[in-house]
Amino acid sequence: MDLAEALRTTGAVRAFTPDPVPDGVTARVLDTARFAPNGGNRQAWRVVVVKDPAVRRSLRDLYLPGWYEYLAMSGAGLTPWAPVTDREAEARAAVRAPELAATSAAGPGGFAEHLDAVPVLLVVFADLRRLAAVDRDAPGYTMVGGASIYPFVWSILLAARAEGLGGVLTTMVVRRESEVRRLLHAPPDLSVAAMVALGWPERRPTRLVRAPVNAFATVDRCDGPPVAAPTGVVGSERVG
Repeated sequence: MDLAEALRTTGAVRAFTPDPVPDGVTARVLDTARFAPNGGNRQAWRVVVVKDPAVRRSLRDLYLPGWYEYLAMSGAGLTPWAPVTDREAEARAAVRAPELAATSAAGPGGFAEHLDAVPVLLVVFADLRRLAAVDRDAPGYTMVGGASIYPFVWSILLAARAEGLGGVLTTMVVRRESEVRRLLHAPPDLSVAAMVALGWPERRPTRLVRAPVNAFATVDRCDGPPVAAPTGVVGSERVG
C-alpha cells in the first residue's frame, strides 16, 4: 500500500474477530515498529505482551472506571481531563460515571468491557532513565518526553496494518498507573505510556474524517494567515 494511503486510512479499530494472532505476527509487528524515530536513538520503550487471562481481566478492571468518567465528561460536552478546563464542571459530570457503569453492566458491553478478550494486548512503558525530557523542570503542563515513545506506538499500529491487523492506542490505564505497574512488576523507573489492542478487524475504516490543513496550520505566527490548501492527489483522495 502507498504510504500516504496508509496514513490516511489507518483508523482506530476496536472490534476484532475471535481469531487468534500468532505470536510470530506480533513479533514481526514489534520488530518493524522498533525503527520508529526517538530521541538519541535510546529506544526508551519497554513492551509487555499480556497473555495471562487473570492479568488481562485486572487490566480491564483498572481501565473501566476511567472509561466511564470519560463517557460522563464527554456527555457533558467537556474534553475529558483537558489541562485547561472548567474543573468544577468536570467534577459535576464525573458524578454520573457509576450510573454509566451500571447501564453498561446491564448490556452486552463494548470494547472497554471486553478489553480482556482482545487477541493482542500490549502495555508500553517509557524508561525514565533514557528519556531526554527537556521539559522535566518546566512549571506548566508539558508533553515533550512522549516524543520518544508515541512515534513507536504509532509505528506499532502501522506495522500491524501491514500485517492485516487493526488496533487502537489507549492511555486510559495511566489513570491507575501505580496499580498497573504493580500488576506487571514494573520497576520504579518505568512509566506507563499506553496500552495497545490488536487483532483481525471485523471491519476496517475506509475513510477517516479530519479537519483541513488550514484549520490548524498558520504562517509565521499562531495568529498568522492559514496555510493554503494542498492541491493534487494524495492517496485515493483528491484535494484542492
